[in-house]
Amino acid sequence: MSGRFERDEREWLEADGLGGFASGTVSGVRTRRYHALLLTATTPPTGRMVLVNGFDAWIETAGGRHAITTQHYAPDVRHPDGATAIERFTIDPWPTWTFALPNGVRVEQEILAPHERAATIVTWRLVGPTTGEPASTAARPIRLVVRPFLSGRDYHSTHRENGSVRWGGDVTGDAVTWQLYDGVPGVLSRANADYRHEPDWYRRCRYAAEAARGLDDVEDVFAPGWLTFDLSAGEAVWLVAPANTGHVPAGRNVVATVDELRRQEHARRAAFRSPLHCAADAYLVRRGRGRTIVAGYPWFTDWGRDTFIAMRGLCLATGRVDEARDILLEWATVVSEGMLPNRFPDGDAPPEFNAVDASLWFVVAVRELLDLADRGDAVVTPEQRTALLNAVLAIVDGYARGTRYGIRQDADGLLACGVPGVQLTWMDAKVGDWVVTPRTGKPVEIQVLWLHALRVAGSVDARWLGVERRGRDAFRARFWNAAGGYLYDVIDVDHQAGRVDATFRPNQIFAVGELAGDLLDPTQARSIVEQVEARLLTPLGLRSLASGEPGYVAHYGGGPSERDAQYHQGTVWPWLIGPFVEAWLTVRGGTPEAAAEATRRFVTPLRGHLFEAGLGHVSEIADAEGPFTPAGCPFQAWSVGELLRIDALLDGITSAPMAAAALAES
Repeated sequence: MSGRFERDEREWLEADGLGGFASGTVSGVRTRRYHALLLTATTPPTGRMVLVNGFDAWIETAGGRHAITTQHYAPDVRHPDGATAIERFTIDPWPTWTFALPNGVRVEQEILAPHERAATIVTWRLVGPTTGEPASTAARPIRLVVRPFLSGRDYHSTHRENGSVRWGGDVTGDAVTWQLYDGVPGVLSRANADYRHEPDWYRRCRYAAEAARGLDDVEDVFAPGWLTFDLSAGEAVWLVAPANTGHVPAGRNVVATVDELRRQEHARRAAFRSPLHCAADAYLVRRGRGRTIVAGYPWFTDWGRDTFIAMRGLCLATGRVDEARDILLEWATVVSEGMLPNRFPDGDAPPEFNAVDASLWFVVAVRELLDLADRGDAVVTPEQRTALLNAVLAIVDGYARGTRYGIRQDADGLLACGVPGVQLTWMDAKVGDWVVTPRTGKPVEIQVLWLHALRVAGSVDARWLGVERRGRDAFRARFWNAAGGYLYDVIDVDHQAGRVDATFRPNQIFAVGELAGDLLDPTQARSIVEQVEARLLTPLGLRSLASGEPGYVAHYGGGPSERDAQYHQGTVWPWLIGPFVEAWLTVRGGTPEAAAEATRRFVTPLRGHLFEAGLGHVSEIADAEGPFTPAGCPFQAWSVGELLRIDALLDGITSAPMAAAALAES
């Protein structure tokens, strides 16, 4: 693969549909504590644990031994040099490497996670001069040796050599089970290999990406033994899974099992409309008996705000309406005083109600689902429609009455929110007791979402339409910054009437487009879009703060506190390309010509990012200045979702004239 990103910086992801995953880099070097061969969700999608960190592997021939893996050890030692043998890498249909060894031997390695299996499959085979062509192996004794690395730890932590680990292994046929610690899932390993038990520690594995993030970057891993495969006899097959879970079919040899799982997974992925649609599937996972959306990999689980924003592209724009409906119905049962949880922590901790907009984005998703149902593109029963709309009414009523954190409908019909020390909007960074962007008062995008929610509620109960009209009039009168030609970010700052925050941020873009309707006059709308484009637009999305504003940060980095302080102070957010393109099209009439220009200028550069960091996906954030280096989560749900949503919007605009022309010709 070519480009400005090194192989250590390009990452692949294999999600299992349960919240677990395998991930790593193109080079094979683990740079994060989250890079693992088997990272499983013990209580899907949470309770994540790293069971198998990775492996060392080499090829043995008559001419010598040749590594096909590389490990990074502290302080800065790489050994062996297997990464130099990588000739080719692809993620289609799953991560696949071709190694070209000095003696002419070429080996293909594949890693895949079968859907909803909590397992990872690794295979190796000899290939000829053309990638994918089976090699003739009759006259060449060639062996593959694999040394598994285990830990059995929480995925946010690191592992150290200790005296508590169990050194034994239980061997039965082609299966070996390692149970390192009490209370931690054991590891089931099945392979068409000879196993030799020879436990040892591999010490001081170094994770460069963790060092760059100011976090603990050294780990010791446990190596229980060796798997030796005869590649001359055919494909080498290795499957790992949590022990005693039933995720691996029993009663068949491992080769037949892997062949069947691989065939099923290939057919499943081939059915997706595009590689990006296939990537989107990684974020839809099981929660209990239902479904949810993981906000991002490798460290996020499911978050309320992220779920409803991402759902618009991951599900509603891509035809996965049944999953969207079921997720929304599940969330509809947990409305509390008008609020929906923003996060379900691991374990028995109570849900966190710390987002003013999570409930309002839920209303957006409900309305879009019901619109699809009205057009015949989704199935929503009368009972389900009632449940969803009752949740909408409960949200609007709870907010109007007043709920947690000072959230309440004010006399002008707008929504006030915020108390000291709590971050309520999507700009939610906090360092200790310091809320970096408090936005207490009446934030601009919250008003757009609130007025939208009032219109949806008004379709059921007309009394809310009067509140919406009052709020709309107040918005028009109070948010326009005539001197600047754009919208204030917050009015009635800190609940002080008339105090405004004129900081130039992207949140105003939501006031132009479908959610806002005709909230602004065309001249105001165009001025906002033009200024956002001039001051905030980058190839990877919108800056969270304009350069020149106090606190602007050009490059994101440092330790946890430094990064949190920079999170919304200029850092680029790719998910904002969705509302920006929608607003840009709105002020240009939504014509096919405008759609073509938007694709070329805004979407194509972002699509180029699919080959840079989290391969096939879109990152969470990026630096505010060139070269706009991506950062944060390399696999982010709402970033992928908004790209898919805008793709669908642009396709709808450009295909409509063609459909009309075809109808006229017929």
